[in-house]
Amino acid sequence: MSEKPLPFVITDRRKFNAEGESRPDADPSPAREPRPETLVDAGAPSQSASPIEVGTQQPAPEPQAAAAEPEFPPAPTEEQMEQSRLAYEATAERIDTAVRAANPGAEHPPAMTLDQLIQSVYMQCIMQLGGGTPEGQQPQVDILGARSSIDLLGILDTKTKGNLTETEQTMLSSAIFELRLAFLEITQALARSAQQRAAAGTPPPPGAGGPRIVR
Repeated sequence: MSEKPLPFVITDRRKFNAEGESRPDADPSPAREPRPETLVDAGAPSQSASPIEVGTQQPAPEPQAAAAEPEFPPAPTEEQMEQSRLAYEATAERIDTAVRAANPGAEHPPAMTLDQLIQSVYMQCIMQLGGGTPEGQQPQVDILGARSSIDLLGILDTKTKGNLTETEQTMLSSAIFELRLAFLEITQALARSAQQRAAAGTPPPPGAGGPRIVR
């Protein structure tokens, strides 16, 4: 006796109807979760989404390297310093010989000393503050250059503290003191000149008035 075939049953597992309302006869079983091998990041753009392989650990993003600090070249060795000194002095001596040969009677230039360095920066600062201006002309003041020259002597004073002779220290301290006072005097004169021009409402004629700043 043949068995009677079982009816083919179709179960509608949709939980909502076409209008988006919950169906009363919907299957109460929870929805099946997608398989891990086909899981993609829903928040990522479709063109960059890729399947996550099962059992594969994604590498963590590498931390951004901090900005590298500037590296200075290594200091020369004592041997390199000595070799460069000897080569420099030999070349300088050849130049002095050539200069004396081209100028008979010329004396050998004096060796540079700390006194000469202080005097050089001092005179440069005086010129920057308008010193040496011909009579009748308006002084040209490089106030920023003068400040740099004074600061240079201040650094020299700080870095050589306790390593100078009494004469060298007196010369350096006096130069800094005098230049600072001259700097204050010139800046005050510039301020008074600016106030006078503002009160008059007209610029001064060329060559007249006090010092004029060039920077």
